[in-house]
Amino acid sequence: MAAAQREVWTGAQLRRLLADKAGLELSAASVSTLLTRQPAQLKLETLAALCTALDCTPNDLLELDTTAARTAPTPPASTDSDTASAAAGQGRARGGHRPPPF
Repeated sequence: MAAAQREVWTGAQLRRLLADKAGLELSAASVSTLLTRQPAQLKLETLAALCTALDCTPNDLLELDTTAARTAPTPPASTDSDTASAAAGQGRARGGHRPPPF
């Protein structure tokens, strides 16, 4: 990890760096989570502060697994009730908003 390469071994050291170099105050618990677990989400502000404090780029901090993105999910098989409701005009409106596939 970028922190270890810069000899940042404790949460207190990282917390101090974030405050001194990037002006970001995080709780001890938040810093501990960043060091010990993969966060489920990360604010861009925090990512930018980590990069500033550790003098690195996001590529040094993130590792993406793109294997799941290569295999597209298989759409569910349609049933007779799907066909009947579509024929009756009860299907989804055309041009409706769809979330991205990822």
